[in-house]
Amino acid sequence: MSFGYITKLSSMVARKEIHFHNRFGMELAGDLYFAKDIDQQGQFPALIVGAPYGGVKEQGPAVYANQLAQRGFVVLTFDQVYMGESAGTPRHLSSPELFAESFSAAVDFLGIQVPFVDRDKIGVVGICGSAGFALSAAAVDLRIKAVVTTSMYDITDFRGMLKLSKEELDKMKLDLANQRWTDYANGFPEYKPSFPTKPYPSVEALPKTDPITNEWQRFYAVPRGFHANARGDFTTTSNLAMMQFAALDYIAEISPRPILFIAGDHAHSRQFSERAYNLANEPKELYIVDDCEHIDLYDRVDKIPFTKIQQFFMKVFN
Repeated sequence: MSFGYITKLSSMVARKEIHFHNRFGMELAGDLYFAKDIDQQGQFPALIVGAPYGGVKEQGPAVYANQLAQRGFVVLTFDQVYMGESAGTPRHLSSPELFAESFSAAVDFLGIQVPFVDRDKIGVVGICGSAGFALSAAAVDLRIKAVVTTSMYDITDFRGMLKLSKEELDKMKLDLANQRWTDYANGFPEYKPSFPTKPYPSVEALPKTDPITNEWQRFYAVPRGFHANARGDFTTTSNLAMMQFAALDYIAEISPRPILFIAGDHAHSRQFSERAYNLANEPKELYIVDDCEHIDLYDRVDKIPFTKIQQFFMKVFN
């Protein structure tokens, strides 16, 4: 049973718990949102909303789904494999291949299991780290007709993100390789969560730290965005997978299907949206939200440009 949604469900929207499987046979837990008065004999466009890296469906995706379902879309949210209520052990393992695969598995489910979805009108919304995996999925899955990214993070851009020298990169690889021996000897992988088991009562109560860490905590570690299934980060050796996989290698192949990149004007992650925009082919658009930081596009309905997102997808689907 899902719990801990960070937003109140509209009285006009129905939410149904669902389960579906990926092509590896792993079961994913999700929610299906749609207007209560929808004509289930009809055919409607559908959107798949992916959570920020390490987040779960009850957080940002629930905010997006609640709003977009009121705008005529059937919306599917889900927990990534190894996360939340989805299958996979050890827990908190990160796999860019499987995380991208989850979006295609959601397309499978919508096209087969939901009769009132028009399987030729399916789009994807990737929040934060999900954006890179959504773009990777769309590059090879032509059933995904359009992509919107918000507060994009390309988690697989490990080298660019950390700006490591060759010596620093080699040391990190060596440390991670040695950690594999430790994990094997222990029988379980090292996992160091970033966020507490219970939320701090307020932003003022948060421990002092660097600005970016503080920003994560201002969402995940306080009542605003806290969820017990989203403790932050992944197993330590998951970083090896990020060094082997480049989510944006084939982003240009998404064309002629359109991409809308949405970023805050002073978001620390804005560079990822700009880089992806430059790598993508037309049709594409970079939309900057004024007076907006990274986490604002997780849950701030006054900042997230839902009308822009609606118009973007409806132009594609009509």
